This record gives sequence, structure tokens and C-alpha cells, in this order.
Amino acid sequence: MLLGVDVGMARVGVAASDRNGVLATPVKTLKRDLKKSSDISALVKLAAEREVAQIFVGLPRSMSGGETASTTMARDYARDLANALSRAHVVAEVRLVDERLTTVSAHRALHEAGLDGRKHRAVVDQVAAVEILQQVLEMRRHGQHSPGQLADGRTLGPGDGS
Repeated sequence: MLLGVDVGMARVGVAASDRNGVLATPVKTLKRDLKKSSDISALVKLAAEREVAQIFVGLPRSMSGGETASTTMARDYARDLANALSRAHVVAEVRLVDERLTTVSAHRALHEAGLDGRKHRAVVDQVAAVEILQQVLEMRRHGQHSPGQLADGRTLGPGDGS
């Protein structure tokens, strides 16, 4: 099983694949906890319970592919998650995948589904996580079994294996 993660300043959206790796579905939205990292602890627990093999964290880049403050935040989050998994002896690979426009696309999908704009906040992170993971599932169907770049507990920079 795989997890998709959309990291924001306030919330973290989580999606999971089915056992066959065909479909991504929303799981939950976690409140971002910069002090105690309870969101990362919840992801570690979820990964252990679901026997997750890989976790794909969205890597937001600028439209030109450049690095932004959000890119750095996602890299740091993926590194912290990889470290937490290792400390908990949970064997799950953490990978960063390009997620340009997933949140915009998620808002559009919610609007097209008729959900009031004020209610988007509660689920948009989950929808973005679904889009990240569904993109990965498509890449895997086309022969790319480990898309993105590995987050292995070290600091990842702009030139590292993207």
C-alpha cells in the first residue's frame, strides 16, 4: 500500500492507495503540529497499521520548476517523516514528487462537484493528496516504480535526484 501526503502550513492531507495500486482515496486531514509533531506521529502510526511500502510527499515547485519556501518546507517535512519512521522501526520509503497545481486542481474539482467554497478548507488537502498519489499510481502503471526523489533523513537540496 502507498500513502500520498499534501503538506501545508496549517494542515496535512493524507490519501491511500488500494492494495492493487489502482486507485487513491482520501484518508484524513491532520492538523499541522510544528511543536510536538503529532501529525508526523500520526503518519508513522498510519504507515505501520496499513503496512505502507512508500509514502509520497508532494513537492511544490514554482511553475518554472524552481524552488520556493514551500519546496523547502516539504523537503524538511519529508526528511523529518523519514527520520520518525526509522526511529519507530517502520520500514516505509519516503519520496518527494512534483505536485505543481494539485491544490489548484483540487479546489477546481470541489467547485465542479458543487461544494460551497467555504467548505473546501476541510477537504481540499485530502483531495490534493489524492491527486498526488493518483499521479504516482499513473507513473507506476507506465513503468516508473519509484517516482520522485528519495527522502532518506538527510537534507535534500535542489540538485538531489529529482
